[in-house]
Amino acid sequence: MISQNLNLIRQQIRDYCRLGKRSEDSVLLLAVSKTKPAQDIAEAYRAGQRHFGESYCQEALKKQVELGAYDITWHFIGPIQSNKTKLIAAHFDWVHSVDSFKIAKRLNDQRPSELPSLNICLQVNISGETSKSGIGLDELPALCEQVEALPHLRLRGVMAIPAPESDLERQKQPYRTLCKAVRQLARPDLDTFSFGMTGDLKAAVLEGATIVRIGTALFGARETHTG
Repeated sequence: MISQNLNLIRQQIRDYCRLGKRSEDSVLLLAVSKTKPAQDIAEAYRAGQRHFGESYCQEALKKQVELGAYDITWHFIGPIQSNKTKLIAAHFDWVHSVDSFKIAKRLNDQRPSELPSLNICLQVNISGETSKSGIGLDELPALCEQVEALPHLRLRGVMAIPAPESDLERQKQPYRTLCKAVRQLARPDLDTFSFGMTGDLKAAVLEGATIVRIGTALFGARETHTG
């Protein structure tokens, strides 16, 4: 089933890329595997998936041990607690949810020297929701400058989780606003737009997403996290 779902999602991404006059390989599918067992990740891996996103550090580390034989690129996409930065810095290839210089500095200082620079996306609270993490658009230029000065991090772009909408045009608007703001920074190294999930995949691809984070459509309904 996971293999079939994966093929369907890939086809949807290709279709939306064509609709948006984009290259069909310009969007990376990030499989959101939080709360899902290691065997589900292994099944997706055998179907060709290589990038997986986790939100809970301890849960992810257990899976990484179980799946040590697989050449997986691990992305951390959840809220970051200060007491987890050392583990995240040592065990992930990407972190999408950096929303302060304090967290960025800790990740930089705790990144093992033998590993390549940690790929970073800054989380922008594009809808201004008090229940969500992320910086405001007005804070983006300064935080970009601060993070780019950290030698063990590689600033790649931005991540956003806008307020849910059912209408396509309303789904597209926050992404359009975010992309415009990033372009105005005139930083060609910011090449990553991590946005779009199962419910707004089409809007995200049409508005320029380069990484889409898909969990439910791939693995089924998510279980409640218990630890």
